Amino acid sequence: MFFELREYRTQAGQRDNWVKFMEEEIIPFQVGKGMVILGSYVGQEEDDLYIWIRRFESEEERERLYAAVYESDTWKNDIGPRIPAMMDRSKIVVRRIEATSRSVMQ
Repeated sequence: MFFELREYRTQAGQRDNWVKFMEEEIIPFQVGKGMVILGSYVGQEEDDLYIWIRRFESEEERERLYAAVYESDTWKNDIGPRIPAMMDRSKIVVRRIEATSRSVMQ
């Protein structure tokens, strides 16, 4: 099992719109495809910071879920095209992390 800690930077003045889009459209869509999303966060001191965490049982599951989400017509035609207006894709940072034995989040 591993996690993706995904750090995004929103376009100027777009963080509230991005959070609404994530929580009302992207997260429900991905969960509907089988993704496990553990959290959605904003920075307290950085007004453009958005972080979310996803969990995968294996690399094979991650590949299958990525295909189900990112190769879907809904993502390609509806969700994906709206992202650049709110989020700077060039600043995406994705970290693959594993929980330690005492981590509450497993």
